[in-house]
Amino acid sequence: MLCIIDHHSISVLWYTGLHDAIILFSKIGKETMKAAFFDRDGTLIKNVHYLSSLDQIQLIEQAVNFAAVCQEKGYTLFIVTNQSGIARGYFSAQFVERTHAVLYHQLQQRNVEIKKFYYCPHHPTDSVIPELRTLCNCRKPGPGMLLTAAHEHGINLQNSLMFGDKQIDLEAGEAAGCRAFSIDQILEQSPAWWDEKIFATQ
Repeated sequence: MLCIIDHHSISVLWYTGLHDAIILFSKIGKETMKAAFFDRDGTLIKNVHYLSSLDQIQLIEQAVNFAAVCQEKGYTLFIVTNQSGIARGYFSAQFVERTHAVLYHQLQQRNVEIKKFYYCPHHPTDSVIPELRTLCNCRKPGPGMLLTAAHEHGINLQNSLMFGDKQIDLEAGEAAGCRAFSIDQILEQSPAWWDEKIFATQ
């Protein structure tokens, strides 16, 4: 079960392996949207160990500015985030949804528009909720959230980008067919470097 949220609604999609992958990729070559996928914690907002209060949300301003550049370059923005704290019983899915609603509006105030938030609530071993104890494909480094976004929005993954602060973020992006970059590396570079190394090849 992959949980998906935008600022209007929540939907749930079962992703069950090869059969679904065939369906997801059946339209490859027809997709036109290019996306920039961002991890959440440690990438767009400061990393808090299992964020559990809305007042803990703190934007990383440099990263937000970079997201705005991606948007200006024609990329549609998405957030893809592991939220195993749901499975572990640390907070509820409803809290994650409220967090994303607050984050959506904070970013919108900076003219950064998130098309959709995707989150994985699972954990393979440490879940206190039996139905969330599963080895899923949506938990990064699995590519399930990106593949679902591509299916729902007509995204050309080969022309898309993934940014995160952990190796699992980069592996998820690469597994989906995107070019993946460490946000820490990105923020150390100049806009000229971004143009040459990231955007000029798209």
